[in-house]
Amino acid sequence: MRTASIPGTPQARARGLLRCGVAAGPVFVAVFLAEGVVRDGYRPLRHPVSSLALGSRGWIQAGNFAVTGTLFLAAAAGLARAGDPATSSRAAPALIGAAGAGLIGSAVFTTDPVSGYPPGTPDALTRPSPAGTAHTLAAVPVFLGLPAAALACSWRSWRAGQRGFGLYSAGTAVTMLATMALAAAGFSQSPRLVSLGGLFQRTSIITGFAWLTALSARALQHAPASRSTSMNTTRIPQTRHAHVAA
Repeated sequence: MRTASIPGTPQARARGLLRCGVAAGPVFVAVFLAEGVVRDGYRPLRHPVSSLALGSRGWIQAGNFAVTGTLFLAAAAGLARAGDPATSSRAAPALIGAAGAGLIGSAVFTTDPVSGYPPGTPDALTRPSPAGTAHTLAAVPVFLGLPAAALACSWRSWRAGQRGFGLYSAGTAVTMLATMALAAAGFSQSPRLVSLGGLFQRTSIITGFAWLTALSARALQHAPASRSTSMNTTRIPQTRHAHVAA
């Protein structure tokens, strides 16, 4: 008996969506790390990731926001269909989808210059631009929604007896919130933190996006396998006809 999977089934689509969640974090981080190295005047430890969307090469980071946001939305849809106890409620997939929408909004609305990047701009603007304000609002579901999703998964995992992943999810939420608070202080020109704002923000991003990768990979293990068809090859015995000699 041979087994062949049927493409296009709901199970196959769900697994494909979960693979988007696995890829989202590595794709986003790889792009902003590479861009941070080649930009003149850009200091990754000091400047936010969003500042990479400014300047002549800004379209690369804008595209990174858009692609990653789309991957987040796909992951949210896949997690909602998976059988993982950590995402058994609607809260976590909805919050992850909101983070994806926020990333797409960050691609549409560019941030204001901050901490002296691009070169020649002030450390802080006296009045934020409308686009900068919209960008800040778009970041809210990313830096607050993702920790909230991790907390929701932590609670569900703990109740299901999966305490290891529950503790990991709770730690993710706390780390994201704490490091983003430090990053915000740095971008607000706190004397002690201004030179490390970018580092704290990157710690928050990598922590949260790595958690989504782990959650999606874990959900792939719980997702039902694609339906298959069984093709049986039956041998029909040949009968010999006896010829009676007259």
